[in-house]
Amino acid sequence: MALVVLRPYDRALLEYWVGHTAQAAELRRALALLWLDDGEHPQEVADRLCVSRQTVYNWAQRFQDRSGAPLDERLADGPRDGRPPTAQGIIDPLLEAVFGDDPRDWGYQAAVWTAPLLQRFLRDAHGLEVSTQSVRLAIARLELLWKRPRHRLAHRPATWRQAKGGFNAACAAAGAPSC
Repeated sequence: MALVVLRPYDRALLEYWVGHTAQAAELRRALALLWLDDGEHPQEVADRLCVSRQTVYNWAQRFQDRSGAPLDERLADGPRDGRPPTAQGIIDPLLEAVFGDDPRDWGYQAAVWTAPLLQRFLRDAHGLEVSTQSVRLAIARLELLWKRPRHRLAHRPATWRQAKGGFNAACAAAGAPSC
């Protein structure tokens, strides 16, 4: 009993896809479907592709369930569970509103905002638990830029030069005869 029985049109599309796709995941699924149509056992196909037998069954079922869709959608990965990116719509306006302020005005002992400090601000002021990575991504999305404060060196006298030549270059610049 074959797990997958492909129509001639579907088989021709899969064979073409195998030779012309640059997507590794879709290539593996297409090869698995072709091998299953050739009558290979699902465990052999799974071993050859280094996946579980259940994965091969899932690929075959998904391909059959999406029979009316284009080939690339039929070979596409299924929906995945995971944590949705819920912080994006919530923290962006909060960060944008506070970014121009001085952190000291909010009670922090820092001169500039940093991602960990903004994370702490969101927790303290708004009760939001977000990761530092979410804050960094929000800063990038909002294209917020800042420079850290620089320590200013003491003013140097006008005769001081950093150019090559040392003392001779300073004398030449001052218009004095060569030393």
